Amino acid sequence: MSGVILTINSGSSSVKFAVYAVDDPDAPALITGKITGIGGTPAFAARDPAGTALEPGAFANLDPAIDQTRVVALLLPWVQAHLGDDAVQSVGHRVVHGGQHFDGPMRVTDDILQQLEALSPLAPLHQPSNLAAIRAVAQWQPDLPQIACFDTSFHRSQPRLSQLFALPRALSDEGILRYGFHGLSYEYIASALPLHLDTSTQRRVVVAHLGNGSSICAMKDLKSVSTSMGFTALDGLMMGRRCGTLDPGVVLYLMQAKGMTAPDIEDLLYRQSGLLGVSGISNNMQELLNSDHPNAREAVDLYCARAARVLSGLLPAIGGLDALVFTAGIGENAAEVRAKICAQLGWLGVEIDAQSNAAHAAVISPQSSGVQVLVIPTDEEAIVARACRSLAG
Repeated sequence: MSGVILTINSGSSSVKFAVYAVDDPDAPALITGKITGIGGTPAFAARDPAGTALEPGAFANLDPAIDQTRVVALLLPWVQAHLGDDAVQSVGHRVVHGGQHFDGPMRVTDDILQQLEALSPLAPLHQPSNLAAIRAVAQWQPDLPQIACFDTSFHRSQPRLSQLFALPRALSDEGILRYGFHGLSYEYIASALPLHLDTSTQRRVVVAHLGNGSSICAMKDLKSVSTSMGFTALDGLMMGRRCGTLDPGVVLYLMQAKGMTAPDIEDLLYRQSGLLGVSGISNNMQELLNSDHPNAREAVDLYCARAARVLSGLLPAIGGLDALVFTAGIGENAAEVRAKICAQLGWLGVEIDAQSNAAHAAVISPQSSGVQVLVIPTDEEAIVARACRSLAG
């Protein structure tokens, strides 16, 4: 084997990874896997292209106290054992926040790592874990090229008005702007759209990345024009545990009337709200869809209503809607959620075919629909691997 690329997506409670051949960009991943339940009950799973489960090795009996740094330290020799001692040629990382200055993937240096560390307060659930993985790889093999790929980069094409808050100009100049996130997912969908849509229907597209973290992006000619997330990954849609858009007066009230501190409020908005907070049951959409508890139904209905409202609010930026794409965990797998959202968009000409939707078909709209509606699985890891081939060679 001439070498492989390892991609790592290190989150607050999981590490997802994939392995790709360096010299075959069209081939599927050689290995895909994840370690979930970090900080609770960790579990390992990995498969080859045929779907065969791979032996966990050192991941068989994980210590409940294991953190992302230790997970990555175990992952690297596990990959080497499966693919050969000299197999890994570069490591690519999803990094959530790239700020104003990183508008594309970058090879990591000590200086860049320091700049990314300074952005951690803007993505407290993700950035520290992303950077911990980079440091773990550097400790294992300091000379191995590492590429950082930013969730914010895809949205740097947005016009200035889409980036501005109505705050004093001095604060905007300091970098308090709408950055947007899930950019690796949107970049992948943009690259895949020409395979699904003709030129006329790929001009004005809205992509709904719906998962535990959720956002929506309005694209024109396959470029980001406006998106629901802003300065942090807390804005926009209701999510698994995050509240989404919130009247800032609520934060002031919590501080002034409830005596809550900034860390208290951060924990409330990032970890206790969203589907979990409204339902009081779970942040897992499938669990809520399976429940007959009224609070579960209300949480699902609120999620869908907020998604339809936010989606509609992005349309002036692109002048209409030719196609709507659902992607990510909920978007790809929850037919009921897609149906509930689309039912509130009939005024735009959106229709879906119930049978196609239930089957999770690639196209779920009938020919009579004024807007083509698609379900396209995202592949952020493929985008990271592509960057590694470009920058690590």
